Order: sequence, then structure tokens, then C-alpha cells
Amino acid sequence: MELAAIVCFLLALGVCVFTGASILYALIAGYLIFFGYGLLRKFTAAALLKMSWDGVATVKNILIVFILIGMITAVWRAAGTIPLIIYTAGGLIQPGAFLVITFLLNCLLSLLTGTSFGTAATIGVITMSIGNVMGISPVYLGGAILGGAFFGDRCSPMSTSALLTCTLTGTDIFTNIKLMLKNAAVPFAATCVIYGVLGSYGAAGAVDLQILNLFKDNFNLHLLTFLPALLIIVLSIFKVSVKKTMLASIVTACVLCLILQGVSAGELLQILWQGYRAPGPELAKMLNGGGIVSMFRAVAIVGLSSSYSGIFAGTGLLDGVKNKIAGLAASCTPFGSTLLISFLTGMVACNQTLAIMLTHQLCADTISEKQELALTLEDTTVLTAALIPWSIASAVPLTAVGAPALGIAAACYLYLQPLWSLGKHLWREKT
Repeated sequence: MELAAIVCFLLALGVCVFTGASILYALIAGYLIFFGYGLLRKFTAAALLKMSWDGVATVKNILIVFILIGMITAVWRAAGTIPLIIYTAGGLIQPGAFLVITFLLNCLLSLLTGTSFGTAATIGVITMSIGNVMGISPVYLGGAILGGAFFGDRCSPMSTSALLTCTLTGTDIFTNIKLMLKNAAVPFAATCVIYGVLGSYGAAGAVDLQILNLFKDNFNLHLLTFLPALLIIVLSIFKVSVKKTMLASIVTACVLCLILQGVSAGELLQILWQGYRAPGPELAKMLNGGGIVSMFRAVAIVGLSSSYSGIFAGTGLLDGVKNKIAGLAASCTPFGSTLLISFLTGMVACNQTLAIMLTHQLCADTISEKQELALTLEDTTVLTAALIPWSIASAVPLTAVGAPALGIAAACYLYLQPLWSLGKHLWREKT
């Protein structure tokens, strides 16, 4: 009965993926399927609803961050923060090196903030905007931003995924970070080389100064407009929580909108809710976007999928699957089996948090050493969740920066890190 429920959900998911229908339909169908499974197991509807709510409650902080991301991506545009950075840096950066610079800047900020979503919403939007002005492929830019954002999401002391992994495995986060950074050296260097080659042979050109003048003509590019971005960096260094850091930046940007950019209070509220809309088509192509409304889909996906975790835990739906993983680990190494399971849980969970919890639940017994288990989860589920096109782990960052879903294919680091770790484990098994 457990297998039938999972297969039915996967079929619904497959139909949505191949027909292009919203993944929300599959998630709604999945909830009804798993709820029905619970009823067949003689659980009451009230008990199943409580299980569902318990699952949603575990990700309430993530839902709040989504709202903040929608606001910050809009108000940074309206306040002139993004236009100032583009205007200042656009004429200085060499187009051939910009993909590498994009990856490095997103790596740096994600290490400081610990959030892939927050990174994409800030420096990701900035680098994408500059790259658009240069004529660089949004696919390449999206891949560099996504890979860089998850570099820090994997190994930052402020990362919720790193903290969740430590909690689940009972390990020390700073010991984990030290080992993760050491293991990331080769994939990180290889990613930089790849982006360097792509940038050198790409069709990017220098920034058209006439385009840059559009920013100067339409915004008051006072140095104060850089303050919202500076706050993100400074508060992150002092390890202020992500929510407080983003809120401080949003409030500052709102004040700048009212004082420097001549935005009325009514217009500001509309920008926060619906996103920024530039006055002309040329600016619109580079700056339009953001707003709380843009995050509704992500909120729905996380809310629905997280309700699954409560039902899974309460009904024991995954117990049968867990018993079969030991045999898989024996045939392709514990790391290999965890890597495979991480893709499957990412496909089902549609978000990183639930995927980590499910993968740990299913694979913990195959890796006895807790430090090894923590590193395995970081090198698999934390990164592979962003390789699932319908997962919010990739959908939210790419949507925030305005990149196509195909950007996943150009996120080199997300492939190289798991493959490098898999190769090391296979070599260890042979020797």
C-alpha cells in the first residue's frame, strides 16, 4: 500500500512535468493521496491534519524569508541600489571575466548570509542585471548565480541547511565547515576554470554607456543608495540573523525610495506587493521584477510539500522503503546510494529542507560514522535539491534573478561537487 501511494504521487508529478502544468497540481494530488493512505491505515482525519500542520510548522521561518525576498528584490530596484551598482561597475568589469566574477560574488555573499535565496535576491539580481546589460547569456548567468548561491548554502555557519544537518547528525557545525571547504577546493577551482573559458569564448560585449545613462537619467544615484546592500554585508559579518538583516535592508531601502527617488507611500506599498515596474521598455527589460506576489508559488510549494513530512513520520509510510536502501548501499557505496536517494527525495519534496530530512531518515543507518553522514548529506541532498527544476531550491533563485530554468544545466558547481565526492568514495572502496 505504501508503494502504491508513492507511485501514484510520482505519476501525478510526471504528468505535470511532461505536460508543463503547474507542479502545484501534483502537490495537491500528492497530499490527497497521502492523506487517503493515512485514512486507510485507520488514522483519523483530525490526526492527519495535525500531522500536516506539524510538518508545515517546521518551515515557518522559510516562509517568512520568502516574503522578505519578494520585498527586497523589488525595493532594491526602486531605491536605486541596483541601478547605482550597475552604473558604477558596468563600465569597469571586463565581459570575458564576468561569469567567473558572478560565481565568486555569489559564493562570497552566500558564505556571509548562509542563504541561497537571500543571495540570489541581492547580489544575484545585481550580477544578472549587469550581465544582461553586457549581453551575456541568461542561462550561463543563472547557472553561475545558482552554483555560487549554494556554495555558501552548503558550508556557511549561518546556513539553515548546515544547521539542520548538524542537528540531525549530532555534529559540530564548524568542524563540518572545515571539512566541507577542504573537500570543495577542486570542484570550486574547476568551476572557475569552466566559467573563465565560457566567458572568453562567449558573445558578451562591453557595456553600452548610453544604456548606463538610462540609470542616471531615471534615478538619483546618490552614494546613500548603496546602503541597503552594505547593510547586508556588514550585518552578515556580525552574524545577525538573516531575517533581521534582510528586514533592516528593506526598511532602509524604503526610506531611500521616499526621500531620494520621489516614490510616494502608495507607490511604495504597490512596489513591495506587486514588484518594481520601470517607466520605459529599455529599463523594464533590465529591472522589472520582485514583489511579495512573485513568491506566492514558492510559499504554496513549500507549505504543501512540508505537510508531507508530518504524514510520513506519523504514518510510517516510508518504513518499507528504508529497509531496501541497505542493499542499495552495499552495491554502490553508502555515498552513492545517498546521492541517488537525494535526487528522489528532492523530486518528491520539491524543497531542500524536507529533502534533507527525508534523506537522513532513509539513509542514516547506512553510514555509521556521524561526521561522515553529515558530510555526505551536505555533498548530496543540500546541492542536488537545486538540480530539480520543479523544486523551489532552484525555482526561487532563478525566478528572483529572472533566469530561465535551463540555467540549472550551467550550474557547474552543483554537478562537480557531488561527482568529486563520489569519485573519492569509489576510489576509497577500491583501495
